Amino acid sequence: MRTLFTPEIEADARSLGLAKALAPVQNDAEIEEVVTAHARQPGGGLICAADSFVYTHRFVINAAAARHGLPAIGFPELVRAGGLISYFYDPVDAHAQAASYVDRILKGANPADLPIQQPTKYSLIINLKTAKALGLSVPPAVLAAADEVIE
Repeated sequence: MRTLFTPEIEADARSLGLAKALAPVQNDAEIEEVVTAHARQPGGGLICAADSFVYTHRFVINAAAARHGLPAIGFPELVRAGGLISYFYDPVDAHAQAASYVDRILKGANPADLPIQQPTKYSLIINLKTAKALGLSVPPAVLAAADEVIE
């Protein structure tokens, strides 16, 4: 099984006393089972990958998380559908970078000579309705830094 956790993330999680539990699911019933199991652990939460399954099932995931009082963090559409918070790369900026590469290649640049690019712009989205439902308060400084606040 492929993991999305780098050694640095693993070390940071351990230093904070956090444990990860990968939860591959394939349908709504499995989502409910996994969320219920995570809710039994104190201080639990969900980090949802940005993939087509999670995107398609984001409302089911958020509904299950809300029933069990778990925060769900992930990509922007997950938060707009009821998740708690997203700090994610800006897809418009990423597509502009990709278009720039296509332009350079079409003008004769060798793809092997082009440097690997990382996202340069991120956006912070906070769902205050979800925070309130979870009994969480968001510090004013964090709210001020947010690019989007859902109330």
